[in-house]
Amino acid sequence: MNHTNDKEMVKDEVEAMDTQEADPVQVLPADGGGIESDNQSVNGEPQFPSAGSQDADMEEIDEARSEATFQFTVTNFSKLKDSQLSPPCFVRNLPWKIMVMPRYGPPQERQQQRSLGFFLQCNGESESSSWNCYAVAELRLLSQREGGEPFCRNIKHLFYSKENDWGFSHFMTWNDVLDPEKGYIKDDSIVLEVHVQADAPHGVSWDSKKHTGYVGLKNQGATCYMNSLLQTLYFTNQLRKAVYKMPTESDDSTKSVALALQRVFHELQFSDKPVGTKKLTKSFGWETLDSFMQHDVQEFLRVLLDKLESKMKGTCVEGTVPKLFEGKMVSYIHCKNVEYKSTRHETYYDIQLNIKGKKNIDESFKDYITTEVLDGENKYDAGDHGLQDAEKGVIFASFPPVLHLHLMRFQYDPVTDCSVKFNDRFEFYEKLNLDGFLNEPESTPANYTLHAVLVHSGDNHGGHYVVFINPKGDGKWCKFDDDVVSRCTKQEAIENNYGGQDDDMNMTVKHCTNAYMLVYIRDSELKNVLQKVAEEDIPQELCDRLQEEKRLEQARRKERTEAHLYMNVHVLLEDSFEGHQGNDLFDPDKAPFKIFKVKRQMTLEQLVDHLAESLKYPKAQIRPWPFAFRTNETNRPTFIDLEGDANKPIIELAENNSTWNIFLETLKPDSDLPALHSFDKDSDVLLFFKLYDPKTKQIRYCGHQYMPVAAKVVDLVPILNERAGFPQGTELLLYEEIKPNTIERIMNMTDPLEKGLDELMDGDIIVFQKDEHEESSDLPTCKDYFRDFYYRVEVTFCDKAIPNDPGFTLGLSHRISYDQLADCVAQRLGTEPSLLQFFKSQNYKDSPGHPLRCSFDGTLKDLLLYAKPKQPKKIFYQQLNIPINELENKKQFKVCFRIMRIDAKKIVLCAVHLG
Repeated sequence: MNHTNDKEMVKDEVEAMDTQEADPVQVLPADGGGIESDNQSVNGEPQFPSAGSQDADMEEIDEARSEATFQFTVTNFSKLKDSQLSPPCFVRNLPWKIMVMPRYGPPQERQQQRSLGFFLQCNGESESSSWNCYAVAELRLLSQREGGEPFCRNIKHLFYSKENDWGFSHFMTWNDVLDPEKGYIKDDSIVLEVHVQADAPHGVSWDSKKHTGYVGLKNQGATCYMNSLLQTLYFTNQLRKAVYKMPTESDDSTKSVALALQRVFHELQFSDKPVGTKKLTKSFGWETLDSFMQHDVQEFLRVLLDKLESKMKGTCVEGTVPKLFEGKMVSYIHCKNVEYKSTRHETYYDIQLNIKGKKNIDESFKDYITTEVLDGENKYDAGDHGLQDAEKGVIFASFPPVLHLHLMRFQYDPVTDCSVKFNDRFEFYEKLNLDGFLNEPESTPANYTLHAVLVHSGDNHGGHYVVFINPKGDGKWCKFDDDVVSRCTKQEAIENNYGGQDDDMNMTVKHCTNAYMLVYIRDSELKNVLQKVAEEDIPQELCDRLQEEKRLEQARRKERTEAHLYMNVHVLLEDSFEGHQGNDLFDPDKAPFKIFKVKRQMTLEQLVDHLAESLKYPKAQIRPWPFAFRTNETNRPTFIDLEGDANKPIIELAENNSTWNIFLETLKPDSDLPALHSFDKDSDVLLFFKLYDPKTKQIRYCGHQYMPVAAKVVDLVPILNERAGFPQGTELLLYEEIKPNTIERIMNMTDPLEKGLDELMDGDIIVFQKDEHEESSDLPTCKDYFRDFYYRVEVTFCDKAIPNDPGFTLGLSHRISYDQLADCVAQRLGTEPSLLQFFKSQNYKDSPGHPLRCSFDGTLKDLLLYAKPKQPKKIFYQQLNIPINELENKKQFKVCFRIMRIDAKKIVLCAVHLG
């Protein structure tokens, strides 16, 4: 059995051949059938009856069907040189074609062996690379002799884009096909037939809701058996109705298992598309494949049901879980020779059945209740009766309405020291009677109907999980393969999942696809368990919450998909500059921006309109000044031409940055003016003012001002005195804040602004202070202040003796010495500097490292040299009882004491100095 592309040479040959497309293919009943005598072929193309009758037949064909039989007649077969394709036959909504071609094998006795190549192609013309479809098919070369048998060969294959055809390069030798005695050729024509049975495809358009009425669950990549189990619980309708009624109004939407399950069930019931389970797995805390592999399906089921049972306590649905799933059994020990019997009543939610060496489910139940003999060295201690021969076993007292049976296919192997999977054949039935395993008969017969078959394909290291469910208990089965749901036969759901051996191509092949869990529903409870769940059975509060979640999620999804169409405009008003103590006008990390999300193609004029409307200002009373980064590392407001750039998109004005920061100038509320003053970009300049107070060592923002470029520096003095609240005539010192750590005094007050300031620009900052000497301040001028600020760093000091001490933070210059550091910390703690010991922080584990000697001659910067960027700078300390210099001068040594006994009353204690 070979793929057409089994060799690169052949692959190239096939691709170079012309494929002959024919008219619609002849579709036969799924169980096969002979050749219609009035359907003849001319030049390899089938001939059909009149178009009218043909159309009527085609309309009846269900293209979503799971299987079909179709034929292709090849004429002038002896002259066939290139590959030919039949017309398509649609199965599972995909086009299937017969591919036929001459193939050549290795030479034998100087002659090259010629054969008939016969393949089945699926979805061959699709350009998609994400689809796949598993199918089994029988390829037949029909006999044209009356009563003759066809020549058949079988294939199984997962068809996908790179292997979209599968079959046999050497289906039959060319000579055998041409041999008239064999009956396969007539009038130089042969008839090829295929019966194909396909699963529903993945990765292509397959409407599960349309074809089955149900939807699947998305494969999240790490959910293992969970999707199969969730579908099983969802179709336990009585449980689903109770799950809806659990109170989850106050639950955390990210942590509540109950709410997450309500969400999944609601989506499964009302969605038209596959449902996601990420929120459920997140609420469980099992978000990786390893998490699921560490727990088997039985444990997962028990954990889930326990959570639901706890959530239902004290509600109208309390007791639903035990009512549905709880059965009772009796464990007993019966002594053979004395009248003594010990019994213990137990409850169970599921039963684990041993399948190793068992043919069917009856044998497994018999094995479950088989008694164990306690004799010899294993006798039973019967109390007053002593050790006795006894029998130990269990018997069932009752079976629940919903019976979960776990088939023990995965078991520990002591030889390999790991879990292994048993693929042995194990039969189970659609109908099951368990009366024979009860201690006493129950009020109703223990007759059960199979409701679900959970199936695993693969080995103990992983594989694929699907579930077959009989949703209404009426024998109409569906296959739930993650996101794909399809109708299936009873044989596919039950018999095909027994496991065991399979005779495939005369080779014994071990089935690795088999059932590992069964769900049965008691016949007497079938209508109750599978009761209809209508929309009115769901609390309105839950519907409203889920609807709101869905609306918000759609809004977030729309926002993500349209994110490229939008940008953020960050707006700062003038009051945001108040209190700022550093360079420029604000701290980018702390500034209280007003954020506006707007379309990138919005014009500047539209933006101004939008800001005016949002901030409740008349348009004439606002003016935007975009912040611009200068080459000297400053960030200052700049002029924008509201008239000339009015129709430009703001993304262009923002130089294609996704965020645009602007200072929005507004008219003060106490102003009597109707609009902002006009600003001439050629003759005016925008200046900002800061006042420095040497006594408090604080900066105070003093507003902004439009100034004529021709004005003199001295013209600023009256304005600054007014802004500062100083008497007019107060002498001031003026400085220009050029860049960080560069503050220059303006010496000549009579110079024009454009000469007095360095490269006069909109957004320049004037820092001023009184012209008086402040002897008490260690930072007498703003130049000193900004130099100190430039070197300032915030350091957190943590007490080494207190675990996880949050500590306290000081703003210090990183140029200070050890002694200055100790003085600052001692002052904060109210102690002496000499009674402190410091430790560098080990950043990789946030703990104190080696102690710092008091003779350390470096600076604070040296101590913080290896601190991580943008991480809190940290130093540990401890308070001492003796001065640090004494502690460092003391020497540590060990003393070993040896006890020497002279007599019963005298003991000599010898001390030896070990250094």
